[in-house]
Amino acid sequence: MKRSRWLASILALLLLFGVVTAVSALTYRVTWGDTLSGIASRFGTSISTLLQANPQIANPNLIYVGQELEIPTDGVVTPTPIPPGPTPTPVPPPTGSQTYIVQSGDTLSGIARRFNTTVTAIAQASGITNINLIYVGQVLTIPGGGSGTPVPPVGSSFALGAQTLNLNNQARLEEAGMTWIKYQYKWPSEDTLANLESLINTAHNKGLKILVTITGDTSYPAADSINFLSYIDFIKQVAQLHPDAIEVWNEMNIDFEWPAGQISPSSYVNNMLAPAYTAVKAVDSNIMVISGALAPTGFDNTTNAWSDSRYLAGMRSAGAANYMDCVGVHYNAGATSPSATSGHPADPGDRHYSWYFVPTLTLYRNTFTTRSLCLTEFGYMTPEGFNGVPQGFSWAANTTLNQQAAWLAEAAQIAKNSGYIRLAIVFNLDFIKYELNGDPQAGYAIVRQNGSCPACATLGNVMN
Repeated sequence: MKRSRWLASILALLLLFGVVTAVSALTYRVTWGDTLSGIASRFGTSISTLLQANPQIANPNLIYVGQELEIPTDGVVTPTPIPPGPTPTPVPPPTGSQTYIVQSGDTLSGIARRFNTTVTAIAQASGITNINLIYVGQVLTIPGGGSGTPVPPVGSSFALGAQTLNLNNQARLEEAGMTWIKYQYKWPSEDTLANLESLINTAHNKGLKILVTITGDTSYPAADSINFLSYIDFIKQVAQLHPDAIEVWNEMNIDFEWPAGQISPSSYVNNMLAPAYTAVKAVDSNIMVISGALAPTGFDNTTNAWSDSRYLAGMRSAGAANYMDCVGVHYNAGATSPSATSGHPADPGDRHYSWYFVPTLTLYRNTFTTRSLCLTEFGYMTPEGFNGVPQGFSWAANTTLNQQAAWLAEAAQIAKNSGYIRLAIVFNLDFIKYELNGDPQAGYAIVRQNGSCPACATLGNVMN
């Protein structure tokens, strides 16, 4: 949550294909569409030989993008193209076609219904010979010429939660009708996996679901400082702890979270979101993958920040919808009722959607019509009970604690009734830091420093 900070973007293109020669072996990095049998054929070797050279492969049917394999050879070998198999040449799809990546639970008939086309059309366009056999991660071509916008997938019912540092206020969660918590992990140095595992297990033992947001541990990171392969490997380790949802990074459209001058939604999708999705689903297909929520802002100078509207469009063009179960959304600068579309103290001309709840949701929904939204951070700042308003948050000076309680409840009701919002995480439950020259986290807390929680009752009325 950094309403007064702007953004920067992402960096060095991951090497999708790399070959390193050696006297007795070379190294190959797995890329999209690879199978172990295909790699073996390409390099003139066998699956069993590859398995012997790569004992880290426990399942020959499971390799992932970015994984490095040792290819045994007696000398320098040039990989040869895979000879054409017996499968028929796919029928060229008509103009306007799109791709779709198969997800857990998909069937070809279900995908056909969703995109207003037929099983036969998808099979022909994608070169599928057995219409009863598709697999998670498979890229399908969806022919154009359908009858309209793809039908959104059926999502789970709406759930409410809150971001917290611990589980010391479970009674307040229950009072507010919350069944989720969010924990933000600053990779790589903030915590240990053992502590994270303990938190996940404790949440589950208490009957709560947990979202883990995994972002960087450095403010204003330097250029080329994000090691994508290491991050994806860490994501895989977190997935093995079986949280209920993973959010891939945080506010990557501002330089506080992403290297200045390297803003690129396509790089985020290709180097981070897509391989993270693949890695998570390979471990546990039930884990919900949420795209990193953007900083809601209209500021855009390309170097330090992209507006979230432009960045969203870039994500859509890069095919982000194929690599997420839910679109991450932040809303943390409200100073009006959630149903209001004008009157924000910082927006006298009523010009920008990011100050208002429903217009913000509308932007994200219209950008990704086939995915649910997940509010991984929404809240209202009030200085009531504190001495002064932090710099950069003057727009919240007149927001009262009662308004915070009422507006959170109204926002939760809007989200619950929307039909396309799957999860809403209140920022925050019980943070205690309040800095006049920094981040007023406690001003957003619904459990106040005196122990009261007006919003717990109002939210509970909505949820229960």
